[in-house]
Amino acid sequence: MSDSPRDNGSRRYAGKAAWVSGGASGLGYACCTRLAHEGARVAIADIDLKAATAAADALSAAGTPAIAIQCDVADPLAVEQAIEVTLAAFGRLDIAVNNAGISGALTDIVQYPLDIWNRVMAINLNGVYHGLRAQIPVMAKQGGGAIVNMASLLGTVGFPGASAYVAAKHAVVGMTKTAAVEFGAANVRINAVCPSFIKTPLTLGPIPDGPVWAALAAKHAFNRCAEPEDAAAMVAFLGSDDARFLTGAVYLVDGGYTAV
Repeated sequence: MSDSPRDNGSRRYAGKAAWVSGGASGLGYACCTRLAHEGARVAIADIDLKAATAAADALSAAGTPAIAIQCDVADPLAVEQAIEVTLAAFGRLDIAVNNAGISGALTDIVQYPLDIWNRVMAINLNGVYHGLRAQIPVMAKQGGGAIVNMASLLGTVGFPGASAYVAAKHAVVGMTKTAAVEFGAANVRINAVCPSFIKTPLTLGPIPDGPVWAALAAKHAFNRCAEPEDAAAMVAFLGSDDARFLTGAVYLVDGGYTAV
């Protein structure tokens, strides 16, 4: 974990409140750190309450009000309650980041285990859906807000062996566009971020560090994979007033991977 995001001198989130699912580690924690660094009060929602508490304590120690909430995004009631807890603590919800996800299996679609397929869909797709259903009414009632759905580079291209993950992330992209059109008049902006491969607990499970990561790095224009802070910077931009005319769009943070 890094508690020192690249400092752009901005306090775009002063007085605002953020909610991040899967916020206890990896990309989610990078988003929490970046938003906190820019002034946001942060609700860290994660299935691992111990890790979420440690993350919230780290942000609080650095001077940012932060709370930990145990939340399995596959459970719609749990997501609703997590949003309610956030409102009780902070009084509002300005940015929500639907980031929680799992990698699933790494095998061809014929051999893909049905139980793992269903779990990937329950978290990576339905979890975003549950988030939108809980977050949009709150933001519409308060006069607006921003939602960032964490899709993936693999929400725009295929990848052998990852059919469930790829399918879920493609669906998140479509859901993002549709929800943005439906609720733009309520001043609720909804965008998707599609990061490239990042070494986090999510990805290092199915793809251990080694030659495969070197091969993936070589597919990027910068000859490296992404870092969590690269995607977190885009999230912070999209949730801010600097992006006030941006909605229903998909932002690749892929280091040129898809440019070839």
